[in-house]
Amino acid sequence: MLAWLSENIATIIICAVLIAVVAAIIVSMVKNRKKGKSSCGCGCDNCPMSDTCHCVK
Repeated sequence: MLAWLSENIATIIICAVLIAVVAAIIVSMVKNRKKGKSSCGCGCDNCPMSDTCHCVK
């Protein structure tokens, strides 16, 4: 088991970093959604879908 870990440590570290990045992105998106911010990064003023957008209430 220890030999397998030492042979694959680079892959394990890269996967852990990628999982952390994806988790951080998801947390950021959830926080922004709770604040009412648009997911596209622009305002809903000139958006053609503004009447169906979740952030316009």
